[in-house]
Amino acid sequence: MCVMLAAAAVAGIVLSQLGDPPSGRTAAAGAALTTKPPKADGAAPSAPTTMLLKYQFQLQPNYYFCGPAATRIALTAAGHAVSQDEAAAMLGTTTNGTNSALDTTRVLNQVLGHGRTLYQTREIPVYPATPAQAAQLQTDVLTTVGGGRAIVANIAGHVTDTAGAVHAYEGGHYLTVVGYRDGGGTVKIADPADPSGDGTYWLSTPKLADWISSRGYSY
Repeated sequence: MCVMLAAAAVAGIVLSQLGDPPSGRTAAAGAALTTKPPKADGAAPSAPTTMLLKYQFQLQPNYYFCGPAATRIALTAAGHAVSQDEAAAMLGTTTNGTNSALDTTRVLNQVLGHGRTLYQTREIPVYPATPAQAAQLQTDVLTTVGGGRAIVANIAGHVTDTAGAVHAYEGGHYLTVVGYRDGGGTVKIADPADPSGDGTYWLSTPKLADWISSRGYSY
């Protein structure tokens, strides 16, 4: 589990306070999403209906390195090998955790951008996510992961994956989206705090949107 600090306003985006979510908060099923790629801003993304990225997985070594670990996983999917310590230094991670998704976006661009802004930050300010926010997340999954890059998500609360396993991070956590199926309706999570198997599980995209709500993600 990672402990997060309060987020700051950057470039006109204000992320919510990153304290504990309401007691008993659960990522619910939300609105059903079609497996047909949704449209955003009037255009449907051109992406395969299934995508699995190649990446290198590592568990986080302590309770506060989820941000560096999740960011490192995303960077390896793009062919960049950095250590968790290097990622932590760039992120400004302390024993209180990593501040917000704004930091993971900044570091992903710092390493991968080469003068360009490849990643952006999107917030889902209030729990639960709206159907429109869940649909936007599905579109972002298709465009980002379908384009060969991983998503880093800042989440809080607990959720049940497609296999029926519960994942609980009431104090907040970072994890990486490394694949999808069903046209983006289901995502593959690489969770650096999950010691079971290879640290991955599948989760419906509406549930992920609810899990992110009150926080944000780098896409």
